[in-house]
Amino acid sequence: MSWLSGSRGVVLTAYHPSGGTGGRRSGQYTMNHDDSKRIPDGASFDRSGSQDSLDAMSLDDFWKEVENIHETRGNNHEERQAIVLKEPDEGELEEEWLKEAGLSNLFAESTGDSQESMVFLSTLTRTQKAAVEKRVETVTQTLRKKNKHHQIPDVRDIFRPQSDPKGKVCDRSEPSAVRTTESKNEMQDETKDLKFSLGTNEQKSPLEDMPFSETDINLEIPFAEQAANLKDNSVGKIYKDGAGDTLRTNFRLPKDKTGTTKIGDLAPQDMKKVYSLALIELTALYDVLGTEFKQQKAAKIKTKDCGLFGVPLSVLLEQDQKKVPGTKIPLIFQKLISQIEEATLETEGLLRIPGVATRVKSLCQELEAKFYEGTFNWENVKQHDAASLLKLFIRELPQPLLTVEYLKAFQDVQNLPRKKQQLQALNLLVILLPEANRDTLKVLLEFLQRVIDHREKNKMTLNNVAMVMAPNLFTFQGLGSKSIEQSEFAMAAGTANVMRFMIQYQKLLWTIPKFIVNQVRKQNTENQKKEKKDKAMKKLLKKMAYDREKHEKQDKAPNDADVPQGVIRVQAPHLSKVSMAIQLTEDLKASDIVARFLSEKSGNVQTLKKEEVFLYEIGGNIGERCLDDDTYMKDLYQLNPNAEWVIKSKQS
Repeated sequence: MSWLSGSRGVVLTAYHPSGGTGGRRSGQYTMNHDDSKRIPDGASFDRSGSQDSLDAMSLDDFWKEVENIHETRGNNHEERQAIVLKEPDEGELEEEWLKEAGLSNLFAESTGDSQESMVFLSTLTRTQKAAVEKRVETVTQTLRKKNKHHQIPDVRDIFRPQSDPKGKVCDRSEPSAVRTTESKNEMQDETKDLKFSLGTNEQKSPLEDMPFSETDINLEIPFAEQAANLKDNSVGKIYKDGAGDTLRTNFRLPKDKTGTTKIGDLAPQDMKKVYSLALIELTALYDVLGTEFKQQKAAKIKTKDCGLFGVPLSVLLEQDQKKVPGTKIPLIFQKLISQIEEATLETEGLLRIPGVATRVKSLCQELEAKFYEGTFNWENVKQHDAASLLKLFIRELPQPLLTVEYLKAFQDVQNLPRKKQQLQALNLLVILLPEANRDTLKVLLEFLQRVIDHREKNKMTLNNVAMVMAPNLFTFQGLGSKSIEQSEFAMAAGTANVMRFMIQYQKLLWTIPKFIVNQVRKQNTENQKKEKKDKAMKKLLKKMAYDREKHEKQDKAPNDADVPQGVIRVQAPHLSKVSMAIQLTEDLKASDIVARFLSEKSGNVQTLKKEEVFLYEIGGNIGERCLDDDTYMKDLYQLNPNAEWVIKSKQS
């Protein structure tokens, strides 16, 4: 039987027992390169194919693990409900994408803060804006076809409300090809804004003169911008990705004087912004590289609401937190890892040699009955059995640890042209995982690295561990037999390479890129400016109300109880005369009222000059307005009869 991974140009030929059970047969594996596939326009790239660093022995480990998985399933007579992937309608994926990016109010009525969305959009980079624009246009066309009467703004009007940087009004009927050309011509102007907003060196072009080596992962410049610049500079050239082709070359994170931000370092409200930005950036990166990025959606299925194996992570954590408040990793998962480590990580073939299938099945049933009661005897669990139970736990999750939404995206990382771009995509995908999945994956990868640290004794190198674990993370029983065949066989070398990257560069993958943190900072700054204005107004009105109440109690005369028609009460809390009833006449101006208060010669009024104090109109149908001296008060009163009138200096 043969399996072909067309996007990678890798042919894997092997012989396997039908149904996945029984004895193992000999197999042969051949790999043929086809570098002509999926080459970005204008440039040729040498593929960073996973097969460059994987040998036949490690592939042999992969197939052995696949057979072990089939054997375990063959002994398990319980039928699992298959997850059915939903076939999206036209425009549905783009609409869902905009919702997840927090931009649903661009195509539908939303209860969200439109001002906050405008602030969010203003912080996006050139390539991020292009990604949003592309999805909005798709949704717009779809809704028009369906005759839905939504008022959908042209996203270019949102990004450039009045004119483009050259003063030319943007023509929405302009062909996209022309807009793309203009976009490239304006790249220098855009990168100037990028330097300011993302905190890069103002004296140098952030995309052309980056002080980073080929092995450095640049987290200061958006990944999609790096890819676009590389693509533009590679026109007509053959670019060879020499960095990171072997395990002898390691990518590294340069030191950041402002500190590195890890997932978990930010508050939930900021992580929400990080999620939106990561989704847009990942999409922009794939757009630039000409690779399709689509999230998968599954129809809801009924799942177990108690137990250990085959239970959703959220349900497990809910029941575990009743026993251990605040725990973020399923207790059974933690215990299985500790059980393996207690024996010693120097055991030869650890993770590769399976436990006895019948014994593993029996242990699984016993754990279900006794784990939470605390009566399970862990002394009876052999190390290889514990390792098999750990892998079984991962495979039996009702939805993949990497989630239905992003499992294919993780697999497809191998299709990106450069290894550095593969790492960048994995970084963003890890950020997009739900917290429970991400935390559990982190604990797993840290454990796998500890196993590799003992490779001199246990003979489990990075390649070996990646090959053994890849089928457990990327093979998902619930997606049905066809998907199983595809994920287990056609993508063997590719998924193992992704697994290898996830283990080797896990510290990098759990780092929030600096450019995203800077975008969050900018959003918060802009939002705080708006909030500060609102708070200042509320504080002023509250203070005015307090002062009015205080001084009315002190100075109120019997005839002040009710203000008659045609009379306004003016407050001046910082002057000696703090309140005065003013009769409105046709000729009365704002300057006349101020002069009347200043004529009261007492207290600190002597230190104030007429040009230092003003009459303000506050409230009613206006926030706050400083009145011109020549304002006719009776006319203004008729325009805003519910306003309050206050004399104060502009510094107050």
